[in-house]
Amino acid sequence: MSPKFLQQGNLSSPTMFLLLGFSSVYRAQVTLCLCFSLIYLATVLGNLLIMTLIWLDDHLHSPMYFFLGHLSFLDICYSSVTLPKILGDSFSPQKTISFVGCITQIYFFLSFGGSECTLLAAMAYDRYLAICHPLHYPALMSKKICHCLVAISWLSGSFSSLIQAFLTARLPFCGSNMIDHLFCEMPVLLKASCSPNALLNKAALYALAGTIAMGSFLLTLVSYVHIIRAVLQKGVGTQRAFATCTSHLTVVSLFFGTGAVAYLVPHASGSKEVDEVLALLYAIVTPMLNPIIYSLRNSEVKGAIRKALHKGVLQM
Repeated sequence: MSPKFLQQGNLSSPTMFLLLGFSSVYRAQVTLCLCFSLIYLATVLGNLLIMTLIWLDDHLHSPMYFFLGHLSFLDICYSSVTLPKILGDSFSPQKTISFVGCITQIYFFLSFGGSECTLLAAMAYDRYLAICHPLHYPALMSKKICHCLVAISWLSGSFSSLIQAFLTARLPFCGSNMIDHLFCEMPVLLKASCSPNALLNKAALYALAGTIAMGSFLLTLVSYVHIIRAVLQKGVGTQRAFATCTSHLTVVSLFFGTGAVAYLVPHASGSKEVDEVLALLYAIVTPMLNPIIYSLRNSEVKGAIRKALHKGVLQM
């Protein structure tokens, strides 16, 4: 079945897109499929482990780990938007995706990504309250406030991505319906569009995405400025408390750093390979690394893992 177009005057709306992917060489496809399968397996199992530990271990029933549990769930959802489709296309002779499927993939990808941005900012705010206002922390970060912050994270990502997906779906397309990428992504479709108002549409779409990403990043940055100032002023006790921030700070740097580079560098480089590698970094690799970072750099998580392993050995 060949990809088709629905004609609308001089413009056209494709009924499906052709994803070109990495390579058409069989051996390369086998290698990539194996790598992607291992990455997806590690992502799902690692984040499920974090979620299970938080649920089972009473010592992890605190706001910080409540947010971490939701972050792990978001990471599973985030990678599930793209990786299963990429794996399914690995050996398919025609790597096609319907227009509706493409817009749906963009919606969920932006939704989970935006929610993760906001959730990381909420986690930074939680650490700010714990370190800078320890006496008032239980009241300022109650269970009700935790649920409100998580709800805001989910709703902000969903609302922003809904508008972006709607505007992208209304863009007219012309010429080739080939997408020189591994999955449907908003900048790729903007390049393929031939809208007479392309600049206006692009400005609106990037403004919505930038509001969530930059707003969350600035809130995170302000929180850590106050945290570092408190650590330098209050001494040893606060420095020990700052150790709980290192995992989160690493995840924040990885998520926002790879996302910023992926959206800024490719437009200057014009390299398809660079575009795809950077897309893989923030869309696929980062969700896999998050549970590893929290497991290796967090003593309480490591303690919960040891306790779970010891309990499992005793039961055996």
